[in-house]
Amino acid sequence: MDSGFVVERQDPVAVSTWRVGGLPAKVEAARRELSDCVACPRDCGVDRLADEEGICHIGRWARVTAAFAHGGEEDCLRGWRGSGTIFFGSCNLRCVFCQNWDISQGPAGRECTDEELAALMLDLQEAGCHNINLVTPEHVAPQVVEALAIAVPHGLRIPIVCNTSAYDALVSLRLMDGLIDIYMPDFKFWEPETARRLARAKDYPAVAREAIKEMRTQVGDLVVASDGLAVRGLLVRHLVMPGQTNEAAAIFNWLADEVSPDTYVDIMAQYRPEHRVPGSERYADIGRRPSSHEIQAAYRAATEAGLWRFDERRPVREF
Repeated sequence: MDSGFVVERQDPVAVSTWRVGGLPAKVEAARRELSDCVACPRDCGVDRLADEEGICHIGRWARVTAAFAHGGEEDCLRGWRGSGTIFFGSCNLRCVFCQNWDISQGPAGRECTDEELAALMLDLQEAGCHNINLVTPEHVAPQVVEALAIAVPHGLRIPIVCNTSAYDALVSLRLMDGLIDIYMPDFKFWEPETARRLARAKDYPAVAREAIKEMRTQVGDLVVASDGLAVRGLLVRHLVMPGQTNEAAAIFNWLADEVSPDTYVDIMAQYRPEHRVPGSERYADIGRRPSSHEIQAAYRAATEAGLWRFDERRPVREF
């Protein structure tokens, strides 16, 4: 990696926010956000403090389906002891191909109070994980803020990764400014009609563009320490899907032109037909794995756009 993107290790940003007394105000704002819920772009307006549920089917407390040291994330996150991954139940998207549909399409997992979620983070740190990796937190951003406000004063000292679909509300992202070290959105679709058909969210592309720009404003381009572990910055994922080569190219061009040509990108090749796709005539166009030609075309499009920082953990395979 270019030496300009290697830095000395530093305290996570949430520690700095705590030291200047910034956590109580964030908790207060988080609870206001829950009382008339605008935590994600669905803007359901329900009172989640009273345990009301909107589209995400999550009330007062976040649900957690798993928490463990993940060895399958990007090299700069998993390191040699794993990324401390917390999978949240439910989701604010309705992707018909979701590979985690059993936990994303309903209120799966166990409810965790702010104290219990904070304890999970501290346990993962104690186990030696290099970071806390919050998977699909878009709909529980306020609860994440509440938990961090407990965990940091109790000794949480590893970077916080926000691992999202990019269907994030700006109000939630700004609430997490000063708490998140690494944003890792997956920019899925470029065309509104594709997003409507496959994720039930026609506004997804516009929301994702706004969200990713806000993330980049907060944390900048990805930087790593001398040991290769990510310290701070933006890492964008794109899942290569069959028949969407043009959309991938549009996404990469936008990243290079409107965000930064130094954006660190993971072009993911592991799409497989899941959930509502297998056997469906309606989704026959995505009822197969991407070909090696489509994966190579995605890399070529990204390079031609001017991007150059790629995660190489997943080799291109022939299908």
